[in-house]
Amino acid sequence: MAKTATLIGASGLIGNHLLQLLLDDPYFDTVKILVRRKLQTNHQKLEQKIVDFNDNDSLLVAMDNSDIVFCTVGTTQKKVKGDKEVYRKIDYDIPVKMARFCKMTGCESFILVSSAGANSRSKNFYLNLKGEVEEAIQTTGIRSVYVMRPSMLMGNRKEYRFGEKVITPAMNAISFLLPSKYKPIQAEDVAKAMLASSKQNTEGFFIWEYNAMMKYKNL
Repeated sequence: MAKTATLIGASGLIGNHLLQLLLDDPYFDTVKILVRRKLQTNHQKLEQKIVDFNDNDSLLVAMDNSDIVFCTVGTTQKKVKGDKEVYRKIDYDIPVKMARFCKMTGCESFILVSSAGANSRSKNFYLNLKGEVEEAIQTTGIRSVYVMRPSMLMGNRKEYRFGEKVITPAMNAISFLLPSKYKPIQAEDVAKAMLASSKQNTEGFFIWEYNAMMKYKNL
């Protein structure tokens, strides 16, 4: 039986790839995206839900009847101008809230993009935050949760990031020296792994790092 997928973060690097994969996959007959502004994407399977992420009632209505929820939401220090409180509202509040609503609406599968090295005990703000998100989502009681932990993402971003333009070639050159979980990975491969995880139909809390994402991305 075809499924209904709900995607939060469709305008981002991974989310954009994932949206196209979901629309192309006959496993899903309906693809809902929760967005602040309408995207310039049209497809017979696509339902765009314009939402206010502070309006819980509208979020619950938008998520209702979802079989699988994908969350690729994330921001950067540059976008929030270094404001850690704003950063937390996006990278913690949204995914944790959506996971809780996923459980409340009867959806049994939640798939999240986190980060390599995520650890709630880390002294690094970003890694600590990602670790806290994972732990909070694990307590929701959702039947099946898959967490993707990519390291540096490769792909064509809409916005220019000077640091990545400088670092990425160097990371590629030395990637064979890095522990596997810290190897750079294509955003499209993360999206493919998320799609594959949605079809596993397994109960539990699963973390996929580089090797697992590369293993399952073509299933």
